[in-house]
Amino acid sequence: MKPYYDEDGITLYCGDCRDILPLLEPVDLIVTDPAYGETSLAWDVPPTDWLPELSRLAPQLWSFASMRMVLAGAFRDWPGWTFAQDVVWEKHSGSSFVADRFKRVHEHLLHFYSGTWGDLYNVPPTTMLYGPAAHVRSNGRTPNDTAHTGDIGPRRSYESFGERLQRSVVYCRSEKGRAIHETQKPVYVTGLAVTNSCPPDGVVLDPFAGSCTTLIAARELQRVTNTEWVPVERERRAA
Repeated sequence: MKPYYDEDGITLYCGDCRDILPLLEPVDLIVTDPAYGETSLAWDVPPTDWLPELSRLAPQLWSFASMRMVLAGAFRDWPGWTFAQDVVWEKHSGSSFVADRFKRVHEHLLHFYSGTWGDLYNVPPTTMLYGPAAHVRSNGRTPNDTAHTGDIGPRRSYESFGERLQRSVVYCRSEKGRAIHETQKPVYVTGLAVTNSCPPDGVVLDPFAGSCTTLIAARELQRVTNTEWVPVERERRAA
């Protein structure tokens, strides 16, 4: 199949990913945003029969998702893959489909992998502290601490002037009002997945590319260099 666009390390295919994935060579990472099936938009139909082909293509997958989508079985029947972790993206505003439930202002970013965790490319996600240095002091460990983590000895006072491990709940404004695609995700949130799991000079595949936020994330944040991108998008208006 001839690419819709092929230049500067970007090979864009325009079509149904289920037809295109079998034609592709293996990549280093998959980052994507499939349809959730929660709106009246014509294209918003949850995909089927796309996960088995991914087992051949990459050792890691980060996928945006909703809890309703997960409970409906979107990632079921995927042998050989292990759920690693999830990130909760908190928006500044959210969906209001009904008036008698909590206003949903979050979505999930799920991480799956195949093989052995220790063999994967993994950069611990960090963030800079806000404000002055953090001072942590403790005279000892409580019984609850020991029960939760085991006896790792007494805590020590320390000062931190730099990076700390990124928390799993990430606040970031949505793209409402400036998006090309209706469900376009923020560059920053997508970039967390790319920088965590894509090696330098790696190849990233996005089977549901939309407006190609995955590509823009690494290019704008300058966190991954010399990376090749293989986006796949069904709608030409987004491509």
